[in-house]
Amino acid sequence: MHELNLRDLTQEQLTEESLINLAYAILEEKHQPMAFAEIMEAIIELGARTSEQMKAAAIQFYTDINIDGRFLVLGENRWGIREWYAIEQVEEETAPTVKVRKKKAKAAIVDDVHEDEEIEFDEDFDEFVDDDDDDDDDDTEDFDTTDIDEIEDDDLDEEIEIEDEEIEIEDEDFEIEDDDDLADKEK
Repeated sequence: MHELNLRDLTQEQLTEESLINLAYAILEEKHQPMAFAEIMEAIIELGARTSEQMKAAAIQFYTDINIDGRFLVLGENRWGIREWYAIEQVEEETAPTVKVRKKKAKAAIVDDVHEDEEIEFDEDFDEFVDDDDDDDDDDTEDFDTTDIDEIEDDDLDEEIEIEDEEIEIEDEDFEIEDDDDLADKEK
């Protein structure tokens, strides 16, 4: 990024320069944070843009100043240059202060309640384990190990060529179903 000296620029150069670069140069020259409206007014006073041009470009200019990493919003729509501030200082200026209320008495009562409670499980977990074993048996009944023995090593290395026309995939096969659809199918 070239250093922009506003006093050395001609009127033509001012009108051709981007609003972001003008804003940076103005803040550098003033050496203090400015409100967004003050920055826009300073650009108009320089003669770089007319009031109508600034109104038309205000939204894009505000977006650009937010995105550009050289600028830092200091709250209340005041802008500065990031280089001016140490990281700790920026956090202090922009972070809201929150008072923490102390609730020690209630916390002690809650701890006592948790110690007194015991969780009991009346469920028999063996039922669930038995059900899972039955489901696994159903899957293996259809499996025939003799088919695997018949496959030769040469067959494993062969590549299968499939033409595009042979495979038809419909979008319906890949639709994501929500919980309501799944509940309807189960009924």
